[in-house]
Parts: sequence; C-alpha cells; structure tokens
Amino acid sequence: MSAASLRRAVRESVSGLPRAFWWLWTSTLVNRLGAFVATFMTLYLTLDRGYSASFAGLVVALHGLGGVVSSLVAGVMTDRLGRRPTLLAAQASTAFSVALLGFMEHPAAIAAVALLVGMTSNASRPAVAAMMADIVRPEDRVRAFALNYWAINLGFAVSATAAGLIAEYSYLAGFLGEAALTLVCAVLVYVKLPESRPEGGGAGASGASGAASGKTGAGTEIGLGTVLRDGRFMGVVGLSFLISLIFTQGSVGLPVAMGSAGFSPGDYGLVIAVNGFLIVALQIPVTRLIEHRDPQKLLVISALLAGYGFALTAFAGPVWAYGLTVCVWTLAEIVNSPTQMSLVVRLSPVHGRGRYQGVYTMSWAVAALVAPLMAGFMIDRWGAGRLWAATGVLGTVAAAGYWLLMRNLPEGDRGTDPVAAGDAAAPKAAQPLPTGPAPAEPLPAPADPLPTSGPVGAS
Repeated sequence: MSAASLRRAVRESVSGLPRAFWWLWTSTLVNRLGAFVATFMTLYLTLDRGYSASFAGLVVALHGLGGVVSSLVAGVMTDRLGRRPTLLAAQASTAFSVALLGFMEHPAAIAAVALLVGMTSNASRPAVAAMMADIVRPEDRVRAFALNYWAINLGFAVSATAAGLIAEYSYLAGFLGEAALTLVCAVLVYVKLPESRPEGGGAGASGASGAASGKTGAGTEIGLGTVLRDGRFMGVVGLSFLISLIFTQGSVGLPVAMGSAGFSPGDYGLVIAVNGFLIVALQIPVTRLIEHRDPQKLLVISALLAGYGFALTAFAGPVWAYGLTVCVWTLAEIVNSPTQMSLVVRLSPVHGRGRYQGVYTMSWAVAALVAPLMAGFMIDRWGAGRLWAATGVLGTVAAAGYWLLMRNLPEGDRGTDPVAAGDAAAPKAAQPLPTGPAPAEPLPAPADPLPTSGPVGAS
C-alpha cells in the first residue's frame, strides 16, 4: 500500500465522527494508559505483600464480583441521572478507591477495597457505551466501537509495559499513577463532554413518546425487569457470556497451561503480546472491510474462529505454535467486539440504553468470575486438552446461537434511527419493535439493510 493510500485509509477511518466522540475516545485511552490494578493485582499480593495464591485468587474474584454488581447499578444510573454524571461519579470514585487500595495493610481491608475498586472501575462502561450510541450515527457505530476498542488495547499495551517497570520500583506508585490518570479522565468528561441522554430519558421517560409517564409505547416501564424479559436481547447477552468465557481463557487458562507444559512467564508474555499487537495493527483496517457486511455472518464466523482458535492450543508445541493460535482467536476478537456492540445498541430502547448496556456488561463480568474456576477445575481434573476442547464446543454453540437469533429477526424491524447525527443534535424517541417487550431502536433504512433481516461497550 502506498503512502497516499495509507493516508486515505486512515482519513476515511476517522472522518465523519462527532467531536464529542473523540473526547470520549481520549478519555478511554487515558483511562487504559493508567490500567495497573487489574493487571498486577495477583503479583502485588503474592510477591510484594507475601500473601498466598489462594488469597490472591479470592481478592481477584471479589474485584470481579464488584464489576457484576456495578454493571446493573451503573446501567440504571446512566438512564436516570444521565451519562455524564454517571461517568464523573464512576471515575472520581475509582481514583479514590484505587489510591486507597495502595495503602491497605490488613487482609480484610484489602479484600473489601478490592471489591470497591471492582465496582467503581466497571461503573463507567454502561455510560460510555450509551453515550457513544447517543452521539454517533447508526451507519458509523461499528467503526466508532472499533476505534474505541482499539484505544482500549493501545492504552493497555502501553500501560502493561510501563506498569511492569513501575512495579519493579514501587507498587504504590502504580496505584497512585492509575488514580491520577483516572482523575484526568474525570476532568476531561467534566470539561469537554456534554450530556447526551435523549430528551425525556430520565426516570419515568417514555421510550415511544418521550412523555414523562414512565411507560413505554407498550405500556411497560423500562426497568431492569423489562430488560430481563426481552428474550431476544437476553439471547445476545447469553451468547456474549459464552464468547467471554472463551476469550478470558487467554488470561487465565493459557498461562496455566503453558506453565504446566514447562514454559516460563516470559514465554507466555511473548505469546500474549501477539494479541495486543495484532489488535493495534489490524483493528482499523479490518473494521473498514467489515463495517457494512452482514453482521449475522460476521458473528457466526467470529464465534467459530474464537472457539477453534483456542481449541488449536491443544496441538501447540513450541512457542511459535502458541503464537499462531493467538493469531486465530485475535482475529475473532477484532471482528466480534465492534459487531456485537453495534448489535446491542440496535436492540436497545433509546431511553433504556443504560440499563441494556449494564446487563450486557454484566455478561463479561460474570464470565470473568466463571472462567478462572472453569479453567482451574478442568486443567486439574482432566488436563488442558479438555479445556481447549470445551472452547471449541462453546464456539460452535455460540455460532449456532447467533445464526438462529439473527435469522429470526423480522423484516419489519427496519426504519430510521433516531439518534443524533452531530454533537448538539438531540435524539428523538424510537418506534417500538413489534415483538419485544419494550420499544427498541429501529434499524437503518432500506438503503443500508441487514441482509439477514434484523438489527455490543468498555472503557
């Protein structure tokens, strides 16, 4: 590719997105540049503080449990209070709790504050995803979510390297550094990001008419119960949980399996670095290829690549072979993440986006709890080969689920998306989906239809 072609590709990838999106994107990047606690919690507790591996596992589990709880709470806050207040509260409380964790001495205090950190650090995700859906045009959402995911991985790649050097000097400096960068994110949100919640989107807003009656067009309040009764959306959440179980094995099952096979931590670091490098290098060009293609096929293919990419680990011998398997499932991750995020937005009622995003985020948080237990149990009892076989089965089940779910979406679920097309435009109320329990956001007009008949965030 020539330099001119490369410049044109980059320009097309980033053009047409509103200014508010780029401030939100910058906030995400800064936030991930400060990621320290989640990456080095286990090493901090075992190497620096001298606690047992079992205690470290308990603390990490509590951190994940906090994420499960806050996903739902933050989703409700995002709809009731607004995106901006939720982001400010989440980031300010994250900065405080992360700094506090660095000074804790007693095991019980460490565990309690780790739970608090898990709650606060996860609370911004529903608000970020809902705000992105509010301010980005429907035809640009796959690209916007891909760019946001790219920022997450770029920030993590840089922070993991820097945090490793910081940890050799002082773990406390790492905690305080993350707290400081999180406060920078809060300042960015306060100064640069306007509230994007649709008009009438507070407590008691109507999803269909925007009236303050507290009911949707179908006469049903948009609460957590509405989300849980939305069978189509909960199907997506269930499939997201299966996909999350697979991808999480890259950080829980893979290092244990490689360690059992005699590889060093450095070998694992080299292998897993392939994941971050490929995402940073390929996320934008791959997204340009897929953003207007059939999402049903993309989700089916990505599920199969994820499942069988991990399954191939059973046949890996040398380090380079492990690296090749990472290439396979990383491609699945690059395709799945923005496509699924876009699907979640299109299935969510405009005035219930926070709650819907909260429940969706919870699927990843629950998987973060279950995946380590799954990996440890299967490797201890049957060996790593059974674990990798299980990922192949999960990928197949998820692929079949995506195919069935999107095949059954009715042709009538197409219309005009009511979200704002620019920074200042306010979203209008959506028309309800005929088959859902709450009014869902209509799909793009026939000029850009879903080939299969029908209609996924993180900071």
